[in-house]
Amino acid sequence: MGKPKVVVVMPAYNAEKTLHMTYAELPHDIVDLVILVDDGSSDETLRIARELKLEVFVHDRNYGYGANQKTCYREALRAGASIVVMVHPDYQYDPTLLPQIIKPIEDDAADVVLGSRLLGGNVMKQGMPWWKYISNRFLTGLENRVFGLKLAEYHTGYRAYRRDALEAANLDMNSDSFVFDQEIMAQFVDAGMRIAEIPVPTRYFPQASSASFWASCRYGLSILGVLVRYQLHRSNLIRQKQFQSLKQRYSAA
Repeated sequence: MGKPKVVVVMPAYNAEKTLHMTYAELPHDIVDLVILVDDGSSDETLRIARELKLEVFVHDRNYGYGANQKTCYREALRAGASIVVMVHPDYQYDPTLLPQIIKPIEDDAADVVLGSRLLGGNVMKQGMPWWKYISNRFLTGLENRVFGLKLAEYHTGYRAYRRDALEAANLDMNSDSFVFDQEIMAQFVDAGMRIAEIPVPTRYFPQASSASFWASCRYGLSILGVLVRYQLHRSNLIRQKQFQSLKQRYSAA
């Protein structure tokens, strides 16, 4: 079996100050293609991406983080990716750790790999706000109970996916907002995907993207909604097409 085609996707919005640094630190001997989807940036993100000769796709306005990911994954699959790695271009996550994040997939030990900040040391010393840490711990605990897992966190922007996992995911039924990350996780859990984690220390600095307190509150409430719907689905009280269709497609593959 030959070397898997590794495609990095970067969902970008106003990332002009950090895009070059992020791209420069990718292990280019391993990465076959870098795709950047610009979600209506108002800065120089698009110009820099083209100067770096990335494969660029442009949204005509800001559709949202989830909508950006949908385009990222569709284009990566269309490009023939065997493994797709999401790397935020804001330089918060360490691009040099890409070999570690894809290794469980290459070893056929996982279908999905999450880069966990909470396995990578004291995140509050690294700069995570205390209220974000507490909400992360609370929501992760709820998600572990509902999903029947023991993950350190679900709220990371550094993720790797086996091609089969993304092909099975019903992307269209997921939100265009930040809660997309939790909806696709619920789909993977329902389909019985193997999920692994690796520790990834993170950087918190002014140029790195970070949701405000109130945006984080809205995000948390949205996650609670996903968990309620998923619990109803798994209990066969109210079956959710969003989750059910993925399981059927994956089982038939």
